Amino acid sequence: MRKILFVIDSLNSGGAEKSLISLLSMLDFKKYEVDLLMFSQEGLYLPLLPKKVNVLDVPNFIKKQSLGLRSMFKNGNLKGIYYRIKRSIYLRNPYYKRKFHTSQINWKSISNGIDELESIYDVAIAYSQGSPTYFVGEKVKADKKLCWINTDYKIACYNKQFDENYYEQFDNIITVSDYNNKVFIEEMPIAEEKTCVVYDILSPNLIKRMATEGNGFHDNFNGLKILTIGRLVEAKGYDMAIEACYMLKKHGYKFKWYVIGEGNIENKLKKMVREFELEDTFIFLGTFHNPYTLLNQCDIYVQPSRFEGFGLAIAEARILQKPIVATNFPIVHNQLINGQNGIIVNMNSEGVYKGIKQLIENKNLRDNICLRLRNEKVGTEEEIYKVNLLLESS
Repeated sequence: MRKILFVIDSLNSGGAEKSLISLLSMLDFKKYEVDLLMFSQEGLYLPLLPKKVNVLDVPNFIKKQSLGLRSMFKNGNLKGIYYRIKRSIYLRNPYYKRKFHTSQINWKSISNGIDELESIYDVAIAYSQGSPTYFVGEKVKADKKLCWINTDYKIACYNKQFDENYYEQFDNIITVSDYNNKVFIEEMPIAEEKTCVVYDILSPNLIKRMATEGNGFHDNFNGLKILTIGRLVEAKGYDMAIEACYMLKKHGYKFKWYVIGEGNIENKLKKMVREFELEDTFIFLGTFHNPYTLLNQCDIYVQPSRFEGFGLAIAEARILQKPIVATNFPIVHNQLINGQNGIIVNMNSEGVYKGIKQLIENKNLRDNICLRLRNEKVGTEEEIYKVNLLLESS
C-alpha cells in the first residue's frame, strides 16, 4: 500500500478545495494510505472529507503562529513572537510587497521555525501553489513530489525567481487547464518537461443528485433569480457584479441576485451594496456544503471573474444546464462559446449588465443555450486515471 500525503491551506470554500474533495472521494483506499495536512483545520468542505483520510495535526509552529501576541507573551513563546514580528515587518515593507506574493513573504518569514515532518511518504502532493508547495518542497521527505497549479500563474504575480528553487524539487507539476499549462510553462520554462494537465474532477451524476437535495431558496421570491458562486475576493469581480445589478434595477428589471461565498472583502462588498441601495436585490447567502440545489433553481448563472484557474462553478452550471454570463478572462474560452452555450462579455460592469439583459430579453437565446448544454459532455471522472498513474509511477 502506497503512503500518500496531500497538503493544502484549508478546506474553506474555493475551487481547489472542492476539487481536492472530489479527487479524494474517488481514490482507491485499498491501494493508498492517505494523510491530509492542512495549515488550518477548518472549512466548508471538512464534513465531506472521506472517512478513510487521516487528518494530521497542524504543525505545532504554525498552530502557535495563529495565536495572538498576548497569548504568546503569556506562554513565554519568544520564538513565536520573533517570527510574528519578522513577518509583520516583511508584510509592511513596500519593497517586499511589490516584489513578492503574500504567500512568499509569509513563507520567507516563518519557514525557519517550521520542523520537517517525521514520516516518509511514497508520494507527497502540494494541492495548490504558494505555502503548500513551499512546505512539501522544503519540509517533507518523499520518494516522489507532485504539486498542483490551480490559478493563472502569471496574473497571480508570484516572484518567479523565488519559486524556481521550489519547483525544481518536484517530479511532476499538474495544471488544471491547457491555458494554465501554457502560461505556467512560459513563466517557469525550467518545468516544461515535467508539467502536465489534469482537469478538476467533476461528477455530473453526483452534482445532479445533490441538486435535488435540500430546500433551496428560502425567501419565497418567485421572480428571476441570478446566482454567482465564488470566494469574496478581488479576483472574482463582485464589484462589477454590484454595478451591473444597479444598472439592471435602474432600468426596471425585476430580479434578485444571490451570492454564495465567503472571503476577505465581504465587508467592503456589503458597504458597496448599501451605497447602491441594493440590500433587497443583491443578497449574500454565505456558504453551503451543497450549493447545487440553489444553482439548480436559479434562472441565470453569472461569473464576473477577473481570472480563474479553470472555472469550476461554470462547469457545474453547465452540468445543470443553466444559461451562463461570464467575463472574458482567458480560460473561459475552454468552456464557453459565445452565443452557443453561454454569453461571454467584456470585463466591466457594462459588459456584465448587457449580457444579463440579453438573456432576460431573449427567451429563444436562453432556451437554445440550455438545449445545447443538454447535449454537452462536461464530466471529467476519467481524470482520476491520470492521477492514479502519477501516484503509481516511480
